[in-house]
Amino acid sequence: MASTRNVLFIMCDQLRRDHLGCYGHPYLRTRNIDALAARGVRFDNAFVTSGVCGPSRMSYYTGRTMTSHGANWNRVPMSLGELTLGEYLMRHGRTLALAGKTHVQVDAQGMERLEIARASALGQRLSTGSFLELDRYDGHHEPGKESGYAAYLRHHGYVSDQPWSDFVIGVQDDQGAVHSGWQMRNVRWPSRVAEPHSETAYMTDQAIRYIEQQGDQPWALHLSYVKPHWPYVAPRPYHDMYSLDQCLPPKRQRSELDNAHPVLAAYRQHEESLNFSREEVSNTVRPVYQGLIQQIDDHLGRLWETLERLGRWQDTLIVFTADHGDFLGDHWLGEKEMFYDTVQRVPMIVYDPSPSADATRGSAQARFMSGIDVVPTILDALDLPAYDERVEGASVLALTRGDADKAEGWRDYVVSELDYSFRGARLTLGRSPDACRGWMVRDARWKYVYWQGFRPQLFDLAADPDEYVDLGADASHEPIRARMHARLAEWHGTLKQRVTVDHASVESKTDTHKQWGVFFGEW
Repeated sequence: MASTRNVLFIMCDQLRRDHLGCYGHPYLRTRNIDALAARGVRFDNAFVTSGVCGPSRMSYYTGRTMTSHGANWNRVPMSLGELTLGEYLMRHGRTLALAGKTHVQVDAQGMERLEIARASALGQRLSTGSFLELDRYDGHHEPGKESGYAAYLRHHGYVSDQPWSDFVIGVQDDQGAVHSGWQMRNVRWPSRVAEPHSETAYMTDQAIRYIEQQGDQPWALHLSYVKPHWPYVAPRPYHDMYSLDQCLPPKRQRSELDNAHPVLAAYRQHEESLNFSREEVSNTVRPVYQGLIQQIDDHLGRLWETLERLGRWQDTLIVFTADHGDFLGDHWLGEKEMFYDTVQRVPMIVYDPSPSADATRGSAQARFMSGIDVVPTILDALDLPAYDERVEGASVLALTRGDADKAEGWRDYVVSELDYSFRGARLTLGRSPDACRGWMVRDARWKYVYWQGFRPQLFDLAADPDEYVDLGADASHEPIRARMHARLAEWHGTLKQRVTVDHASVESKTDTHKQWGVFFGEW
C-alpha cells in the first residue's frame, strides 16, 4: 500500500519565490515554511504554466497546459470535458476538500447545451471543479454565499452590509479616520479587523477543523490562501512588522525602457505599472507584502502543530506553492503576467512521507518542475492510476525518492503561456482578441519568448540573471533563437488532445482491423 494516505495541497496567491527564507530572503522569518523545506525537497526551478491566476490554477488542478485546458484568462471557464484532481480522486472513493480560493468558473454554456441543471448534484460538482467547498473565498470582493466569512465577521462585531470592504480591507489611520485599502497609499495602516479574524487566520481555522474532523479517515485538502495578493492590507502587527530597509530593492534599470519590446511597453502603460514604477508606491507596499507573508507562515505553524498532534506527518503528502509571483515594481511593472522569473518562477516544496524519501530530506532539486506536475504527483503518492492519456505533467516522486532510473530523461526546459486579450495592452497595440498570445521557453541558460505579430525576446540567464538585456533583436543570437523556437515546436507536439480514449484502449485496438471484418489492402 502507498505510504501516503492524506494530501495537503497549499497554495498562496501571488507569492514571490524570493520572499521566503529558504529561497534566500535575508530578513523574512518564514521559519515554518523553511521547516517544511527541511523535511522535504525544495524545488529551485519550479514554474507556472501562465503568470495569471486562473490559467495557472487550472493547470495545477488538471495537470494540463493552458493550451490544452483552454481557460486562458481569469473568469474564462474550462470546458465541461476537462477533468480535475477532485474528479480523479472521486473516481476512487476520495474527496478533495477546499478551504480558500480556486478561481474555478462554471461552464454555463456547456451546462445549458447538455441540459444540466446548475442546482443538481452533477451541476454543483461541475460548477466547483469537483471540490468539496468547505469555504470558498476568492478575496477580491465581498464574500458570497459560498463562504461563511461575512457571517463570521458580523458575529464577531464587524456589523456592516459590506464587512469585507469596511473592515477587512478598510484601514484606520493614527487619527482614527477610516480609509480604503484599495488605494495603495493607505496600506501602511492596519486593517480594521483583529488579526484572529483576518482572512489568513479564518481560512487556517477551516483547514484545521476539517483535518481534526476526519479522525483516522483518509483525507485530501486544498488550502488556498488569498494572500499576499492585493489588496495589500495587513492586520496589526503585520502591517508594520518589516521596515523598508528589510525589503528587497526593485530589480529594474533605466536601460530597460530604451527600445522596449512593444508588448512590454504597452504593459508599462497600465495603471498598476505606472504606479509601481514610482518609488513611493513600491516603498509603501513592499513592507506590507512581507508582513502578509509572515502572517501566512505564522499560521502554517498552527497547521504543522495540528499535524504533529494527530500523527499526520507520517502519512500526509504536502505540496506548498504559489500560482505566480508579483512584480511590485520590478522591471517597471506591477501585478504579474509578463515572462520574467519574478512572476513565472515560484516556490515549490514537496514533503513526501515515504521512507523512500528520507535520503533527499532538506535537499534542493535543480531539475525543472511545472505546475502541471502536481496532479500526477498526488495520484502517484496515493497509488492511483496516472491517467496518462490526459495528464501532461509528471510525478516528481522519482525526484523526492532519488530514483535515478525513473528520473532519467527528465525535462530540461519549461514553457509558460499568456493570452493578454482582456488587458488594456491589446487596445494600445491595436490587436484583435485572437492575436494576443505569447509563449516562453526557458532552460538553464536561455529564456526565449515568442509573441504573435511582434519580434521575439531572448535573455542570456548566465550573463544576465536579472533579465535586463533583451537580445531578441540581436542578429548574432539568431541561432539561439532558432534553437529555442524549435523547442517550442517540440513542446507543442507533446500536448495531449486525444482525451476520450485511454492508452490501454489504443493498445488493445492497435492493428486489429481484420478482427472487425475489415480486410483492406489484401491481394
